[in-house]
Amino acid sequence: MVTLFSAARLGHALNQMAALKGSGVRHVGVWLDEAEAPTIEGVTSIHVPPGAAGMRLAAGRNAGARAAIDAGAELLVFLDADCLPGPELLRLYGTAAAQHPGAVLCGPVTYLAEGFQGQTPDELAVATAPHPARPNPAAGECVVAPAGQHALFWSLSFAVTPATWMLSGGFSELYEGYGAEDTDFAARLGPAGLDLVWVGGAHAYHQYHPTSTPPWQHLDDILRNAGIFRRRWGWWPMQGWLDAFAAAGAIELVDGVWRQVVEDASDAPESPESSAAGTRQGLGLGIGPT
Repeated sequence: MVTLFSAARLGHALNQMAALKGSGVRHVGVWLDEAEAPTIEGVTSIHVPPGAAGMRLAAGRNAGARAAIDAGAELLVFLDADCLPGPELLRLYGTAAAQHPGAVLCGPVTYLAEGFQGQTPDELAVATAPHPARPNPAAGECVVAPAGQHALFWSLSFAVTPATWMLSGGFSELYEGYGAEDTDFAARLGPAGLDLVWVGGAHAYHQYHPTSTPPWQHLDDILRNAGIFRRRWGWWPMQGWLDAFAAAGAIELVDGVWRQVVEDASDAPESPESSAAGTRQGLGLGIGPT
């Protein structure tokens, strides 16, 4: 298991790590803050400090994968710091990897409501309501995604064999800060000859935290990373957020390139806080610790 975490999401990450205690899973925690990583029993912590433009989520996933492979991992499971593993997540990812060894595997994600404290299998089962923007096959069913669905890849919860990881090339470390590195990873699957497979029943549960819609605090990162992505792939990722920023008058399209209008994103009008599920509704993007 590879998890990116930071001080901002340490409580959520500790819940995840506690849920995996005793499972026999080797857990690699990638600490993304400037300060040294905390010592957590049963977790191999490695440190990937921020770059000039912010947290290095892409570099962190790559470093976590290397550490897990060097330790002899037969399957790499990546789970966002905010996410709790469902009781069948590891088993069903393992089964799917045996059936589709050359694929990137993605299970459904449920966004838990504010105040939800349950962690037992029964409590999670009652709360299960996978995000509607992603496929949700029946438990145990694996569905190969058509190429047009690759942009729906989410880094919140996915798994790959080490061999598939090496073929994918990992995440592009051109991206720092918030956004687009996982959409870039998904765009590389087709050229690498790799499938994306939706794994029914491999549920993960995103723990609640407040956020804003669109994420004003990440406006600079989103513009920078969206520009990098467009230069690489010819189209704009995070279109829902870009449209929302434009509608608020914060950015404008100049000669085919999105530019910031306001000097400081804090000067822009803020949307009311909403759940993370609302923020990501239909935007086709999964993000790490924020």
